[in-house]
Amino acid sequence: QLQASGGGLVQAGGSLRLSCAASGRTFSSYAMGWFRQAPGKEREFVAGISSSGGSTIYADSLKGRFTISRDNAKNTVALQMNSLKPEDTAVYYCAVATTRFVLTTPGRYDRWGQGTLVTVSS
Repeated sequence: QLQASGGGLVQAGGSLRLSCAASGRTFSSYAMGWFRQAPGKEREFVAGISSSGGSTIYADSLKGRFTISRDNAKNTVALQMNSLKPEDTAVYYCAVATTRFVLTTPGRYDRWGQGTLVTVSS
């Protein structure tokens, strides 16, 4: 199971930290990712991290503002979001990849959390 938390309402320019707690599967064996889906839009890749935490990938538009990290001892993955913009408003999902390598396509993730809503006001 995946349990995402940390969403909420924040003003533009503010920060939020999302967290995702995983259980069930051997957490440290798989890459993890964050995706988001805004109303009326498709789910899009935000950031991913390899099983060891040594490799990360970010959506080009988010580089420098978002940081993904993981703690394999605690079975958690986090997404630190800074300088938030109204266009970052979306439901954010954490997901477990099918391999230990970072992947960017939703179809390569087979376990998903329930999502946490992030709303950025202007």
